[in-house]
Amino acid sequence: MQRHALTHDQLSVAGTSLWLNQWLLLTSGTMERFNCMTVAWGSIGGMWGKPFVQVVVRPTRYTYEFMEQYASFSVCAFPTEYKKDLSILGSKSGRDGDKLAETALTPEAASRVEAPTYKEAELSIECRKLYWQDFDPTHFLDPALEKNYLNKDYHRAYFGEIVALNGSNAYTDALVK
Repeated sequence: MQRHALTHDQLSVAGTSLWLNQWLLLTSGTMERFNCMTVAWGSIGGMWGKPFVQVVVRPTRYTYEFMEQYASFSVCAFPTEYKKDLSILGSKSGRDGDKLAETALTPEAASRVEAPTYKEAELSIECRKLYWQDFDPTHFLDPALEKNYLNKDYHRAYFGEIVALNGSNAYTDALVK
């Protein structure tokens, strides 16, 4: 995939569609030892005067151990032909074997963080962790949210400062100079 460096001011995404329809691949660890999982809940924006990505991970997920141990993570978006691969990575656990080997994805070193990115990604966002917060169900204002937590395994939210972006032209806002 042909990508080039972007500044956060050049990044143009349809945020809701990116998370809910396209899905993203969250990776934490190092090139030598990492885990990845498909994520469809999160956000991208500005906080504390910094560009950020926010992802959520349940404590029961294997990736949670990596998110707790390492100071960085990457979030990557892929062309639609990799949806099956993202489905595998979102439904299988790295605890049980090498799920990445069941896909066509190739990890590669990131430019600014320890966590790998992927050769096939059309957008690669490298993040340095800034903050985390556990979901507190007593703060749910809509009781219907609780249906997402039948096992009471509430997510931990991680905010990561975007320290590097690489993307195809599809993610460039041509109107921003």
